[in-house]
Amino acid sequence: MTALSWAAGDTGRAAPAVSAGPAGPVRGCLEDDEAFAAVFDAHFGEIHGYVAQRLGPDHAEDVVADTFLVAFRKRAQYDPARANVRTWLYGIATKLVGRHRRLEARTLRALGRYGVDTDAPGPEDRVAVRVSAQSLRPSLAAALADLPQRDRDVVLLVALAGLSHDEVATALGIPYGTVGSRLNRARRRLRASLGGANPMRVLEEADHG
Repeated sequence: MTALSWAAGDTGRAAPAVSAGPAGPVRGCLEDDEAFAAVFDAHFGEIHGYVAQRLGPDHAEDVVADTFLVAFRKRAQYDPARANVRTWLYGIATKLVGRHRRLEARTLRALGRYGVDTDAPGPEDRVAVRVSAQSLRPSLAAALADLPQRDRDVVLLVALAGLSHDEVATALGIPYGTVGSRLNRARRRLRASLGGANPMRVLEEADHG
């Protein structure tokens, strides 16, 4: 994908085509087409990787396209004083991933049962072997599946996206203290499921493995 060829309104009319802008973090007003194209070029790959690790590559394309479509439609509302573009996009993507929470949980549970076994029975189970984070240990995948969605969102925004607590709070629209409480609760549950292993370290190893 390039620029905004994917963007269409509810009427099906294509959004205005834009030219590619310079790569890299973009701040300021996004109402200018070139500025938004630069955002797309700079962040599409990273957001796609995050979504693919949560839902698998088969579903990531549509969710990421929707992420940038939502961002394009709401670009006039973006306030750089509240969040940088990267955090804003992760917030949109995470909310869209939440609409597929059953798929995510099913995928993680299948990965927990079968690992990356390509002979896993059933199409709903075989999706697990196509998850980008194939290095996830089965025990970790199963433990993540059992977390409440809101706790899993916080854990994975920290572990996979590398957001700070303040950025997670901004991305999800929750108080700063809530991020800490959800993360601590999730860590306790994951640590217990992993036999005392540090869940954040295991997640980081999976992300870079």
